[in-house]
Amino acid sequence: MSKRGKNTANAVAIFNIDDLSTWQKYRKGLCDTCHATCCTLPVEVTVSDLVRMTLVNEFEAEGDLKAIAKRLQKARIIDNFNHKTAIFTLARMANDDCLYLDSKTRRCTIYHQRPETCRKHPQIGPKANYCPYRPRE
Repeated sequence: MSKRGKNTANAVAIFNIDDLSTWQKYRKGLCDTCHATCCTLPVEVTVSDLVRMTLVNEFEAEGDLKAIAKRLQKARIIDNFNHKTAIFTLARMANDDCLYLDSKTRRCTIYHQRPETCRKHPQIGPKANYCPYRPRE
């Protein structure tokens, strides 16, 4: 089952988003040796994040969010828009990697413009202060 359900599986490891025993307690420096597994989780963003990511300009951000969602869905940048919460879910690649994750370096290509969700991970997220850690190969 993909992580869009309950489990996520790839060539090296499996973690279950609902099973804390498959996660690791976060500690400083853990990211340096990780395969960037957190970058395979769904990322929810706000219109402010989209402005920071330069996908939407400030003028457009004050307008119709449904129109923004339609444009970004057509461009395959977002998968979903919840109009009740005004939350967009970023699209992912076929292997579930974030669109902005470099496949070779496993580093964020928009690090300084990354969404707030990514900036605050793992303090916030599906398992606060835990990571779906997987060592780099």
